[in-house]
Amino acid sequence: MNGSSLLVGVVALVCGGARLAVAQQVPDRGYRPSIPLPTYAEGKGPVVCLDEAHHNFHTLDNRFWAFGELLRRDGYVVRAFESRFERAALASCAVLVISNAQPSDAEWDTYPYPTPSAFTADEVRATRDWVQSGGRLLLIADHMPLAGAAADLAAAFGVTFTDGFAVAGFGADSMRAAAFGRPLIFRTADGTLRDHAIVRGRGATETVTSIRTFTGQAFRAPENAEPVLVLPPDFISLMPAKAWQFGPETRRIPVGGWLQGAVMRVGSGRAAFFGEAAMFSAQVAGAERRPMGMNAPGAEQNHRFVLNVLRWLAGTG
Repeated sequence: MNGSSLLVGVVALVCGGARLAVAQQVPDRGYRPSIPLPTYAEGKGPVVCLDEAHHNFHTLDNRFWAFGELLRRDGYVVRAFESRFERAALASCAVLVISNAQPSDAEWDTYPYPTPSAFTADEVRATRDWVQSGGRLLLIADHMPLAGAAADLAAAFGVTFTDGFAVAGFGADSMRAAAFGRPLIFRTADGTLRDHAIVRGRGATETVTSIRTFTGQAFRAPENAEPVLVLPPDFISLMPAKAWQFGPETRRIPVGGWLQGAVMRVGSGRAAFFGEAAMFSAQVAGAERRPMGMNAPGAEQNHRFVLNVLRWLAGTG
């Protein structure tokens, strides 16, 4: 099979099989990792609000079920946030988590290009002001079109989301990576997982040496940001005009050394940015119930990392 034919075949798989797999992603309700030393007594921790007001792909009763349960077991009060972002509404949250907000519930490959924002300009300003005044934000936005939908909010903090697919290699191999979610392991040993309080945790039982992510985006952050996940040198971003539609003409951007995770202090508040969402979840996909997220092979330390991120945001880690 020649290169062009191979690309066409991979495109067909992405637009068919991978899209079908997305629809079949369901929470792994049996996932229950050990938490040796919970941060708070049950129900006594800060209020963590998960945004569900922006057509979010991840919600507490579905794909982010395991995320909510993990935080509750660490003592946080976790609830859905169904209001637009206004200062008065945000005041009820200690930490605001936004995962894969969308401008609508339309199919991803029907969005116009560039991807419209999921947030109004007023919501972006209100969120930025809230963090500046002491709020804590975890903004997670996956590959296209989810990165584009959150780009305006990220930009308010000087972070540049890239509305593409961050994958290893070039040519047909990179298309396959986007289609099948080839695992990416960030490791302290090779510097892709950077030394940080989030990585060290509060002791040996919370230290993280490797985590797994799945196909996401690459982004850049300002100098005051603290890198946590740094993409390997051979990574590129596939930049199609339509989500999941790749071909020989698809633009490719070198993104080695760019980020898939970073945090920063903003005024008296804190913010964390991640370019991949499945790493915060525990799901099963497809008829074969393939694990994806914290429950997947190679992601055995992901749950520690997730807890450490929340503890850093809350100021306890």
